[in-house]
Amino acid sequence: MSQITRREFAGSMVNSVLAYGLIDMLWTQNLFADSVKPVIDQWFKELYSIGEDLHGQKMKDTDFQAKMEGLFRRVDLAELAKATDLSGIKQRVDIPANGAYSASFDLSKVEGLPEELNFGRQIFCLRKDRAIVPHGHSNMCTGFIVLEGEFRGRHYDKLETAEDHYIIKPTIDDEFQPGGVSTISDHKDNIHWFRCTSETGFIFNAHFDGYASDITIPTGRLYLDPEGEKLAGGLIKAPKMSSTECHAKYG
Repeated sequence: MSQITRREFAGSMVNSVLAYGLIDMLWTQNLFADSVKPVIDQWFKELYSIGEDLHGQKMKDTDFQAKMEGLFRRVDLAELAKATDLSGIKQRVDIPANGAYSASFDLSKVEGLPEELNFGRQIFCLRKDRAIVPHGHSNMCTGFIVLEGEFRGRHYDKLETAEDHYIIKPTIDDEFQPGGVSTISDHKDNIHWFRCTSETGFIFNAHFDGYASDITIPTGRLYLDPEGEKLAGGLIKAPKMSSTECHAKYG
């Protein structure tokens, strides 16, 4: 093998640096968008498609959770942040001192999606030690992906509903970093609570309301106190709370 001279080596390094600079310029000017954008567009179309199966009752909600988790775990996180305009959200949103700010984003430019979507979506924006407070839902499946920051995430199963409390069972207590995923349905992990442990944190959320015709309870948040009375078998008697009460204690 021939020996490369110092001058030839230096020349090759210059060419590499120039090539890198060109690639970086093309990327920042979004000139690669045509080759990259279809990937995230297809991801959103798949999200819509499994939502159609859920609303058409072609699968159980727990099966839908598994499909949604699989889809969420293979997303290109950088492209999802770009598609949801995370950088713009960070510039324009004044993150509140209590609780989480829910920022909307536009998906009208996603090729192949209908104008009327079968899922709601938002980016939750939080400061350190602020929380998406403990709450549950009825007749809703929802999924989270951490886009940026770190969180402690806790889930519970709601086993019983009484006039002034719920009986819940802890199911998940974990640290969530960028790319971390969790889901809920009426029948699995249906209480959740996320506290931001980094300076700021941003979570992508997609939620599918009204999928079950036999559930008549409204889909609004069901606030509760997961630090209630400890019962046998690891269960918790969690008092019901108002939004104001829950945010005062946990927000």
